[in-house]
Amino acid sequence: MKRFEKQVVLITGGATGIGLATAKRFAEEGAKVVIASRNESVGQQAVAAIEQSGGVAVFIKTDVCKEAQVEALIKKTVDRFGKIDAAFNNSGTEGTMSPLADDDEQNYQHIFDVNVKGLWLCMKHQLRHMQKNGAGAIVNNASVAGLVGFPGLGLYTASKHAVLGLTKSAALENSTLGIRVNAVSPALIETDMAERILATHSEAREQTIAAFKSIHPIGRFGKPEEIAAAVTWLCSDDASFVLGQSLTVDGGMTAM
Repeated sequence: MKRFEKQVVLITGGATGIGLATAKRFAEEGAKVVIASRNESVGQQAVAAIEQSGGVAVFIKTDVCKEAQVEALIKKTVDRFGKIDAAFNNSGTEGTMSPLADDDEQNYQHIFDVNVKGLWLCMKHQLRHMQKNGAGAIVNNASVAGLVGFPGLGLYTASKHAVLGLTKSAALENSTLGIRVNAVSPALIETDMAERILATHSEAREQTIAAFKSIHPIGRFGKPEEIAAAVTWLCSDDASFVLGQSLTVDGGMTAM
């Protein structure tokens, strides 16, 4: 039997990158997958790709910064499939790279609205559903930027530290209710976000890539599928004693 047979998994930011790779992994392992994103066309493409491989998936257009839409996402998922067994809160943004002294309020608001407020809203309504059922697993996508500092990404770094704080608090609040809350903290992964970060150094792209790779002792960037493997493990019964943790998947970056 597949690990997630008869289970329902909700993934925000599930249309591309790490979210899509994770959606595909859950579907391959038997789960019915709900993909939430603001981009309907890309979301429907993600659903089609999963269905073509024999999986079950639906798309629900959602802006995680708006509570009414998050609440509707949970209701639509439960109306469709009857429950939510696991959730991967993956929606996030890096905002605009800038030294803190040059940053502005608009960048702050955008980053914290998506990465902190959006994550809190998703957990709030996921937890309310899971508390009624007495079971569930939630994984939040943090970052190695939640563990160390990064120059030029101060606001993003602060937001990811907040993600880990929310994760630990939610884990403790629900520790006796059959609900496990954890986080995954990736380093640089081959995604659109990584491409945007690299694009800020387009005048010296090859040197920039080499420099970024050099801070990963493994000598390369991570792949979305490697993060998907970590997320599915955290949501599985194999991680039944793991609670309030950040699983760092970083090619050795934070070991230095």
